[in-house]
Amino acid sequence: MVSRPDRTNHALATLMAEAGLTPRTLAREINRLFGAGTLAETAPYHWRDAGGVPRPPLPALTAYVLSRRLGRIVTAGDLWHGRPDAVDGTLVMTASTGMDGPWTRASTMLVAEDWLLGGLVDRRMFLSVSGAALAQAVNIYLDTQLPAGTAPPAAAPDDPLVEQIEASVPRLQLLDDERGGAAGLGYVGAQVRAVLLVLRDGGHTDATTRRLLVALADLAQLAGWKAFDADQHGLAQRYFFTGLRAAHDAGYRSMEAHILADLSFQAASLGDADDGLRLGIAARRIAGRSAASVQASVLSRLAYAHAAAGRVNDCERTWTESRDRLAARQPDRDPEWMYYLTPNHLDCQAGYAIILAGRQTIANGRGSDGRALLRKGEALLRTGAYARRPDVPYQRRALYEGAWLALGYTAHGKLDDACAVTRMALPRLEQVRSPRSTALLNTLAQELRRRKRHQAVADLLPDLENALARQPT
Repeated sequence: MVSRPDRTNHALATLMAEAGLTPRTLAREINRLFGAGTLAETAPYHWRDAGGVPRPPLPALTAYVLSRRLGRIVTAGDLWHGRPDAVDGTLVMTASTGMDGPWTRASTMLVAEDWLLGGLVDRRMFLSVSGAALAQAVNIYLDTQLPAGTAPPAAAPDDPLVEQIEASVPRLQLLDDERGGAAGLGYVGAQVRAVLLVLRDGGHTDATTRRLLVALADLAQLAGWKAFDADQHGLAQRYFFTGLRAAHDAGYRSMEAHILADLSFQAASLGDADDGLRLGIAARRIAGRSAASVQASVLSRLAYAHAAAGRVNDCERTWTESRDRLAARQPDRDPEWMYYLTPNHLDCQAGYAIILAGRQTIANGRGSDGRALLRKGEALLRTGAYARRPDVPYQRRALYEGAWLALGYTAHGKLDDACAVTRMALPRLEQVRSPRSTALLNTLAQELRRRKRHQAVADLLPDLENALARQPT
């Protein structure tokens, strides 16, 4: 008998085994990160066992998933040796690449040059970092006590270009509130590059340079937040790291604290509780002399990190501290971008943090304790935006809070309430592009499928699944 030739892709098989992935779990991870339906669950069997080569961009997406799992860069070329048809020109690199230079304006301009060389059609895929790599990217905040923020310089002469840049920031922030992070992310990224071009041109007074650095920090934070909401976590970190450097150069301490708090929330949301706590504590320290509203916002993110780490008492204590700080607010000291923060916003952030902790507690076998936490979280979220009409502001917040409230009800066994809240969320999917929120609804759909015998669930599921299927990838 003639033996069949061995068509196994041994490089792919070895790396999948090292990462603890089967063909099906590899496909599921690709679909989780890049959208349901990106890949059939059986396709990686053909790649691994029969030498199949997927069409671009699937090789790069596969390399990205393996890189995340292994904590080192894997390229499409590593997986499909000598097969140029597997390479689409995408370069996978860590979000912290090139971010380890000294915290000086010269180093910031090197980061600027990197963004500009990437161009508007950036072929790079940034891999999010954690642990030591994340700490290295923000080491100045973790290892030293920074001095108090510098006083603003004398007012710069009128400059129509700088004024136009500054005027665009609040408008873009409002667009993000209504449409979600995946809407207009590329445009905001282009604005980051545009400001970098103006900075690189040089010839500005010190006062004008500082205004440009402040605008760059504002825009990079917004781009990072939008990328986070769009589930592009490596890109989000890349923008956050850029914004941190610009804010540091400008002595813009409130924005430094704000971005560190965003990084804390991102890490905790991704399950990196230790990173979330470390960044949140650093943010609280940096925010020490900022406006009370900035301190309150930073504390709310630290509360979420405590919840993600299972430290419920610390979560509730920090939430209470954030409310106390906001009560001392002096509106004339608020940064313009702190327009959205209210006591109810803080309560709802605590609400979904406590629901997260409750769900984790139930999963750990402590049902009674978990349900008590769910009751607290649900009560807080019921005061929020989940029932807001689709034609009023803050639709992304309404979608996100509604998804969390439904997850709380489902874990609690309150299926009629979960279905009613989900019904309110569905129309928002037509106008809000927030993959972060959609991921919560996908988790909800998975949990509801196990309860299809309940009539309200059976009635809701087809509508929920159809609405999720229509979401852009």
